[in-house]
Amino acid sequence: MSEKLRVKTMEEFMAAGTQPEILFWVGSAGSYDDRAKKISRAFVRILNKANVEFAVLGAEESCTGDVAKRAGNEFLFQMQAMMNIEVLNGYEIKRIVTCDPHSFNTLKNEYPKLGGNYNVVHHTQFIKELLDKGRLTLVGKEYKEKRITFHDPCYLGRANSVYEAPRELLKGTNGDIVEMRRHKKTALCCGAGGAQMFKEPEKGDMDINVLRTKDALETNPDIIATGCPYCNTMMTDGIKAHQREDSITVLDVAELIANSI
Repeated sequence: MSEKLRVKTMEEFMAAGTQPEILFWVGSAGSYDDRAKKISRAFVRILNKANVEFAVLGAEESCTGDVAKRAGNEFLFQMQAMMNIEVLNGYEIKRIVTCDPHSFNTLKNEYPKLGGNYNVVHHTQFIKELLDKGRLTLVGKEYKEKRITFHDPCYLGRANSVYEAPRELLKGTNGDIVEMRRHKKTALCCGAGGAQMFKEPEKGDMDINVLRTKDALETNPDIIATGCPYCNTMMTDGIKAHQREDSITVLDVAELIANSI
């Protein structure tokens, strides 16, 4: 029998006259992509386990506008952003947590210019907070002695200098953490950013996600860990291109932690 997850909307909190500890910004991928939905569920499992009072916007959440902005459509971005800001400010949202570094970067760095000022954190940062405060405990048996390499998402790492939180969480799984030759500030992009996720790759010797997956394969991993739903898709496709999908698994950090609690 599948585990029943507890999820409330901001509308429900408002009706009860209360505020949640955080708003979970699910994001477009986490809402609609079947693979990314598993990441959203894993994070909710963690929140439920730690007894975090959280809410989602549900049908009131729209795309942050990141893709439109990166593709050069500033007008559409501002339309989407202003619509979201109106909803967020109407609910007096103070703190937002998201599993999507693209949403993280946009909400944190670009919404303030349009009147949306929030404390925005990535889900790996928030999970680390829960562990540091003793609200969550890892069993650390599921991935013992498994070789795990972490791919740094561009909008989490190089754009916002968040490098340690995901690595600290991975250490808690008791896996054998191995770094790619290009990691942290020198990490190679997975190829999904800048709206590239939604267009066909340009002609070249090798698609960027296949090249990045090659970096990961050099560490001889059992698991490639990601902190972004788009990176997850690109690395999974890269594994298929290298014909290694039977021997290597691509998992979000939230999934690894959810399986370790």
